[in-house]
Amino acid sequence: MVNCCCGLMTPQKQPVPLQSVEVQVDVKDHVATVVSTLLYQNKEEKPIEAVFVFPMPSEAAVCHFSAKVGQTLIVAEVKEKKQAREEYDDALSSGQQAFLLEESDQSPDIFSMSVGSLPPGESASIRLEYVTELDVQADEALRFCLPAVLNPRYQPTGTETGSVTVTSVPSSLVPYDLTFLARVQSARPISKVESNCTMDPLEFLSQDQTAASVKLAAGHKFDRDVELLIYYKDTHEPSAVVEAGQASAKAETLMGDPAVMLSLYPEFPKDIMSSVSSSGEFVFLLDRSGSMSGGRIASARDTLLLLLKSLPMGCFFNIYSFGSTFEQIFPESVEYKQETMEEALKKVEMMQANLGGTEILAPLERIYSQNCIPNQPRQLFVFTDGEVGNTKEVINLVKSNSGSHRCFSFGIGEGASTALINGLAKEGGGHAQFITGSDRMQPKVIQSLRFAMQPAVVDISVKWDLPKGVSATVLSPPLTSIFQGQRSLLYAQLTGQNKEAAEGCVTVKYSLAGRPTENKLNFSLKPTEETGLTVHRLAARSLIRSLEQGQGDRRGQIDDAKKKKIIDLSVQSGVSSSFTAFIAVNKTSGEAIQGPLLRRNVPVPMMMACSMPMPRMAACSKSMPRRAACSMPMRMMADCDMPIMNACRAAPAPPGVPESKAKRDPLLELVSLQKASGCWELEPALAKAVGKTSKDLEDKQPSAAKKEVWATILALVWLHGLKADAKDEWELLVMKAVTWLQSQNASGLAECVEAANSLLGCSVQKNALGI
Repeated sequence: MVNCCCGLMTPQKQPVPLQSVEVQVDVKDHVATVVSTLLYQNKEEKPIEAVFVFPMPSEAAVCHFSAKVGQTLIVAEVKEKKQAREEYDDALSSGQQAFLLEESDQSPDIFSMSVGSLPPGESASIRLEYVTELDVQADEALRFCLPAVLNPRYQPTGTETGSVTVTSVPSSLVPYDLTFLARVQSARPISKVESNCTMDPLEFLSQDQTAASVKLAAGHKFDRDVELLIYYKDTHEPSAVVEAGQASAKAETLMGDPAVMLSLYPEFPKDIMSSVSSSGEFVFLLDRSGSMSGGRIASARDTLLLLLKSLPMGCFFNIYSFGSTFEQIFPESVEYKQETMEEALKKVEMMQANLGGTEILAPLERIYSQNCIPNQPRQLFVFTDGEVGNTKEVINLVKSNSGSHRCFSFGIGEGASTALINGLAKEGGGHAQFITGSDRMQPKVIQSLRFAMQPAVVDISVKWDLPKGVSATVLSPPLTSIFQGQRSLLYAQLTGQNKEAAEGCVTVKYSLAGRPTENKLNFSLKPTEETGLTVHRLAARSLIRSLEQGQGDRRGQIDDAKKKKIIDLSVQSGVSSSFTAFIAVNKTSGEAIQGPLLRRNVPVPMMMACSMPMPRMAACSKSMPRRAACSMPMRMMADCDMPIMNACRAAPAPPGVPESKAKRDPLLELVSLQKASGCWELEPALAKAVGKTSKDLEDKQPSAAKKEVWATILALVWLHGLKADAKDEWELLVMKAVTWLQSQNASGLAECVEAANSLLGCSVQKNALGI
């Protein structure tokens, strides 16, 4: 242990060379440019090497890395990873300062920054820049997330762990500061900005409210990722951004030619969207590893309840759960009916986060080994906190089976791997969702179920109509899935020119429920001003990712020719890849170091599973007091140098009532009583769920109404009248109830609605129920 009593310290009293992190985000429409400045200072008596392992968005294009030491600015270059590491080691051994930034070999959402040979008393300011696309949420918000939490990734037994290590500490003990400023600019007015963190009030920078800034309140505790939800006043519309090439780059190269980014928002025919499929094989795969304990597993159980109640009669389903081992409720998928639904729900109710590690590969292999059911398209739903080490192997398995199913993925909690969650959905032709902070899992999952119940879009093709002499080379992977209301992005390189014609057109054609459909977008070929090289870098990143996840083997190993292509593209564009790294060397005079450098691992926050939700706060309101972090007892692994791939932890369940017996909220209580057919029965439990007595229900029942019809109408009026704010959670199961009512050809429905309104104090109209 080094004797040092000043500066930042780890819990083990080792000095921390990282003093502060300053982040500035510039959002333009749906793209963010992020600049992070990290200040390092050596307050020890010997030279040190500081190593910081931290999370990054998996789709980010890291495009700049530089260091300023005193008045000297050293800008890093992108080089082949092995060469960059050798140059870094050579520089340190000769006494020169060197700075290395590289992507983890195991997962593209983990980076390692090494600051080498920092002399006693010396400071270094590191600048890291990346660009990233913002995902569209169910409520049309754009989501930006600054990952601040890096949870240890579980490495399955018998696999290589790699050489990257991370020093983890509980979030409350992170010894450095974070400042965060976001500036938002759009052609459309900004409605509001919300965050899961305490923010200073939103400040508009223009009278038309098309520009605004928001700042993270002082004292951020690193107990969560920093999330922004940005709402524009107008709904999203298709758009195109053409960006001029780099003047210094050669023509007919990616960086030398113009590049275009197309944002497509397909609109499906309303008659198709108003109906949902009654067929399908729905397979649910739930993470039950120790890190899912507390609120995560409880929310997952509630979500499975809603999912099972929302499934259509006649479909097939099964539920798998996994940890170090895996379980399945049925030997193979079974037909959905009252008996199978009840059996599944009984087993779901008993599920705990008690299966150990996070080995997701084996259950996926079992699922894919099961024969698909004719005329029942397979839809796979994966729920996990995403803390696995074999990310690339898992994604490649999904990719190799993409022709037989669609995969919908859900990242649960802070620090969920964006590489895994996005990769599963992207390669499985589905949709990814992240559930953090105070987010309710249920509405996001039901939205994805709606997507799964939409007819699959097939035969997708993209046609470019460009002026004579101009051609487009598509840089994005082929479109494999399109969903109503969700954005699809396409990048292309535009080669050649036609000075007279100034417009192009792209047409996306596809078949939906057997009906040929197309969406067109006309766009100007005139380059947009002031975008820098953002589009080019995102396009390069898209192509690099596509090549990296291309036709490799099961473990993601690719051939030398493709590897060389990735390296060349990475070096040309200045965007990092899994085979390259940023290297900067200060070549001013230095003396060879005698003996090994003192290595200082910068601690990164990790979250333990916590049952207490974190509130989302509107940045346009006054700062709200931060809710206390979870105070239940937890076993912390404080500041241990831990291989990033072989840490598995389990937080204990909250004290008191067992998780499976926790009191259910009224909505879920009512939902739990619905039958597989869609109806409710007149029973004491229903009376209790709607806050009445059995006698109340019997007295108000119209004489001509059957008991099941009356009970079902009562439940529908209660949902519409008292739980309208949760419509996105119950909409599918209500559609099933309406279908059941219609099948009964029952009379006196209007009297039932009137009686239910009178009993519940509501004023729901009969036509609002859809009957």
